[in-house]
Amino acid sequence: MPEHEEVRLPDGVRLHVETTGPADAEITAVLLHGWTLDGRSWHRQLSGIADRFGERVRVVTYDARGHGRSSCMALPTATLAQLGDDLAAVLDAVAPTGPVVLVGHSMGGMTIMEYAHRHREHFAARTAGLVFVSTTAEGHTHTVYGLSPRIARLIRLAETTGAGVLARCGSWGPPRALLRALRPSIRWMLFGDRCDPTDIRLVTSAVARASLRSIGGFRASIGAQHRLDTLAELDHLPAAALVGDRDRLTPPPCAESIAAALPATELTVCPGAGHMLMMERPDEVGAAVTGVLRQALDGSDAGRAAVGVPSPG
Repeated sequence: MPEHEEVRLPDGVRLHVETTGPADAEITAVLLHGWTLDGRSWHRQLSGIADRFGERVRVVTYDARGHGRSSCMALPTATLAQLGDDLAAVLDAVAPTGPVVLVGHSMGGMTIMEYAHRHREHFAARTAGLVFVSTTAEGHTHTVYGLSPRIARLIRLAETTGAGVLARCGSWGPPRALLRALRPSIRWMLFGDRCDPTDIRLVTSAVARASLRSIGGFRASIGAQHRLDTLAELDHLPAAALVGDRDRLTPPPCAESIAAALPATELTVCPGAGHMLMMERPDEVGAAVTGVLRQALDGSDAGRAAVGVPSPG
């Protein structure tokens, strides 16, 4: 069973954190969820990591500020830059030593890029591998919602205008009755050819827990981020990138540009899948995470051997 704890940030925001595995594990895997979601997004990956690696790997998930069971925040801190700072603070609080593998879905992947950009020395000292799931380093450059560019521009205008209104609505959550009515739209936007009913219920539940301030407030930062230059400096790390070819929010060109910036990245395009790959294609995501963790563990073993320290077990 995961252990629950709370990390209090310098501005008073409280983050809900869950950890599984021993604190002295060789590697810590940190799984970061996407915009309007929460740490439950990774439920299909958690048991797989434990089954494959046992006590060699500790897993950390947490709800970003304004999401899930974490507290709401002041509107000016609803930015990716702040999320990068929050990631550094979470690592210091719950995994202060040892290498980490960072796994990010959508906004979670963008959070990793901000952490790398804003905390270069901290990132370099800790990070042993990267997995990017349905994310982008180019804001909304490639996002056309699977529609014509002209219609996509109109939708983006409506979306950004609506986001500005929602951002001023504070810590209230969206009405559950409205979310139930919007469930077909959520399914169309986030999923590909197949969708397990339990997955759409989980996603709808997560959106209901997100504050209106976070739903609206993060939109501008997400659309404006550009971090390909930052990624290009990380090409020494084992990495993987995955995308669904039906992803309407971060389509294949997003993952392709990440792989181009990180030439050693293993790129996986999942036919028929949408934006929620952790749920739609858990085996492929699990295999990618496993591959990067194994490379990170091999690197850790090699480092021990170089200084004459035996590997655990």
